[in-house]
Amino acid sequence: MKARLPQGYGKGNGGMNSMIKQAQKMQEDMQVLQEDLNQREYTATAGGGLIELTMLGDKELKSVKLNPDVVDKDSIEDLEDVIVAGVNAVITKIEVEHTEAMEKLTGGLNIPGMF
Repeated sequence: MKARLPQGYGKGNGGMNSMIKQAQKMQEDMQVLQEDLNQREYTATAGGGLIELTMLGDKELKSVKLNPDVVDKDSIEDLEDVIVAGVNAVITKIEVEHTEAMEKLTGGLNIPGMF
């Protein structure tokens, strides 16, 4: 018994070409979005506003602003803890926004190597 293929099967590859073009367009859009996200500035505070950090989307630290109340030579460890908390907060903010932006672009499609 011979199997029957769907009508039009094997004739032309318009569907495949369309899919390839869509994938290329998505790749281009992702690259543009990635460049845009990397140039954005993200700011986060820590220690109840004792420190404010600004970082670019590519995770380059741009600035650190300290409230004068946090500067005390007898509590260096507290300042160090607040800086670490601030850096982690701004990195988390960047990663969340990047993930949400990529999911919006790709419709939730998980593409390996992207975030």
